[in-house]
Amino acid sequence: MCGITGIIGKKASEGSLQKMLVAQRHRGPDFTGTYLKNDVALGHNRLSIIDTSANANQPFISNCNRYILCFNGEIYNYLELKNELQNNYDFKTVSDTEVLLAAYIKWGENCLHKLNGMFAFAIWDTKEQALFAARDRFGVKPFYYVFKDDSFYFASEIKTLFAGGIQKKTNDLVWANYFFCGSYGMPNETFWKGIEQLPGGHFMFLKKGNIKTKRWYVFEEEIKKHKKELPFKEVKATYKSLLEDSIKLRFRSDVPIGFNVSGGLDSSALLALVNKNEKGKNINAYTFYTNNPDYDELPWVETLLKHTKNPLQKVRFNANQVKEFSNVMSSYQDEPFGGVPTMAYAEIFKKARKDGVIVLLDGQGMDEQWAGYDYYLNNNNSVIQGVNKSPFKPKILNNEFLKLAKKPEYPKPFDSDLLNLQFRDLFYTKIPRALRFNDRISMANSTELREPFLDYRLVEFAFAQPLNHKIKDGIQKYLLRSLTSEYLSDDITYAPKRPLQTPQREWLAYDMKDWVQLKIGTLKSMDWFNETLMEKELQYYFNKNQDSSFHIWQWINTSLLLKPNKDT
Repeated sequence: MCGITGIIGKKASEGSLQKMLVAQRHRGPDFTGTYLKNDVALGHNRLSIIDTSANANQPFISNCNRYILCFNGEIYNYLELKNELQNNYDFKTVSDTEVLLAAYIKWGENCLHKLNGMFAFAIWDTKEQALFAARDRFGVKPFYYVFKDDSFYFASEIKTLFAGGIQKKTNDLVWANYFFCGSYGMPNETFWKGIEQLPGGHFMFLKKGNIKTKRWYVFEEEIKKHKKELPFKEVKATYKSLLEDSIKLRFRSDVPIGFNVSGGLDSSALLALVNKNEKGKNINAYTFYTNNPDYDELPWVETLLKHTKNPLQKVRFNANQVKEFSNVMSSYQDEPFGGVPTMAYAEIFKKARKDGVIVLLDGQGMDEQWAGYDYYLNNNNSVIQGVNKSPFKPKILNNEFLKLAKKPEYPKPFDSDLLNLQFRDLFYTKIPRALRFNDRISMANSTELREPFLDYRLVEFAFAQPLNHKIKDGIQKYLLRSLTSEYLSDDITYAPKRPLQTPQREWLAYDMKDWVQLKIGTLKSMDWFNETLMEKELQYYFNKNQDSSFHIWQWINTSLLLKPNKDT
């Protein structure tokens, strides 16, 4: 996993490229490489994971010197692809980078369908004077871009584009929707004017200043391949086999690996599967806690690990850390992020890096494929788990700003309300948001996060299963629970999902009340908000309404990112 960046056009220069590379150096501290020729400037920050030798440094140039690759991510099935390509390409390294380039040379854009991995990459074709860029199926790895002064800029992070001279202006429509309905933007949008992202499962061609984008991963079509309804036992056996293979592929690394664990079903399943793999039996397990028994999952984690040989690394996060760390986190995220849980989770990666563990696995993706959120049961349009009423406070917005807001309309390609909700969460809300948060916190600490449960084979197969495999007798993630019961006790396997893992609501209302008031007070100078109504809602929260702290953290996020009053 690394950082990529570049400028195509008359603004391409070594000076601008170096500033951009410095801005995202945390993504790849092991080597910084550049390619500069005429109106093309490509850069790469390398975090060495597979083939750590200098031979695999980037930008990577093909044997024929025609293609130059900048690649962020991992191709987990690179060994199988290399074997398939052996007669077509003379490999000089043992890296997945070279395999990716060879695959593109042989198959062009069709190579994407052969890749099992997380990736965002750009390939410059010196003959055609054209750029090809692509992003993995679910958008695990980021790709941001902008046009300015007849030049095309791209990067792994938004701050990198700012460092290259792109002006920092708010995208008011996205901000308005954020306050109005909790949207973090559509897959191509960002919170900053003029800056877009290539959506997951899309590629683009750039030639002579013209961009053409295309959706290469059509999830709905892939689901049709699983139309045949199979017996429960066969589904379970097939899914188990896919899970084991996904874990096996994600253990391919030339640096130490660990994994993140909580007391929930998903990471418990991850723990069991990791320990089925010979390479996983003694690797570090990481978890965070806040020392609040109402939220902490540490007792569950310790119980789980009694039956394994995985050393547990416990990281405590407390309210006193939030004030300083929130500024640091905001600078890494570049857009609104998920509050205290995101910061607490980030501490895990900091600890892992200190331990020399560079790659971590986690359990993201099970709720979306097996219908694990509470609102799937109710079949409503909520996007937040565990709240009793709307956490959004649009009435505190000034009328002119509120007029910009329009609740996003998500595609509904299936004839099932449940499937459409799952589809929304996979491609428009839950997963894109979580992946962005997690990419930034892992890369901020120069570590790589791998998501074995987001292997496309798993997601497609699970998504396509009938309702009674997902929810049965009110039990959600039914098949997954049945599968994990083979490894774990019933009190873990059938425990209800806990929506909250940190005391954010209490910390913001009590422990950090003065700081919260100070941060939100800075927003009063902005013409987005009705100061009187905002203050009323804030006091209502402090005094009695703490069902959700989402709106409070929204306002803090805004203060952190926009800094209306820099003295606070």
